[in-house]
Amino acid sequence: MLDLACGAGRHSRLFLQLDHSVVAVDRDLSRLQEMPAGSRFTALQHDLEDGGSFALKDRQFAAVIVTNYLFRPILAAIVQAVAPGGVLIYETFAQGNERFGHPSNPDFLLAPGELLDAVAGQLRVLAYEDLLVDSPKPAAVQRICARREL
Repeated sequence: MLDLACGAGRHSRLFLQLDHSVVAVDRDLSRLQEMPAGSRFTALQHDLEDGGSFALKDRQFAAVIVTNYLFRPILAAIVQAVAPGGVLIYETFAQGNERFGHPSNPDFLLAPGELLDAVAGQLRVLAYEDLLVDSPKPAAVQRICARREL
């Protein structure tokens, strides 16, 4: 499993508890405190926005998880990182979120249907939402779960 822009590693911890191997990527790994030691966990410090290549180009994963993060130049590479039979779970802020606070910069807000467009022709959409949520705080978000066919 790839936990991209992993932050404090909440998804990494969950998947490790479920006995999956995890690669966690973030530009700042200092928030990955007390991760279980072992060969199933790899933390990679990489600035995804440095203008260089995507950190894991040419690698594919059974699951790719991205939350609260958007950097459009690597969106296609994120989709390509999903292995045959694997899933992409992606949730981040959408246009309309500016009325709730941060992020409000359009560079960090998905346009309507943008996640659908990102996976079109490559992954089969299992679930998609573009909605307002109240918890953990009010926000406009898009969510997608999509699978690459075998």
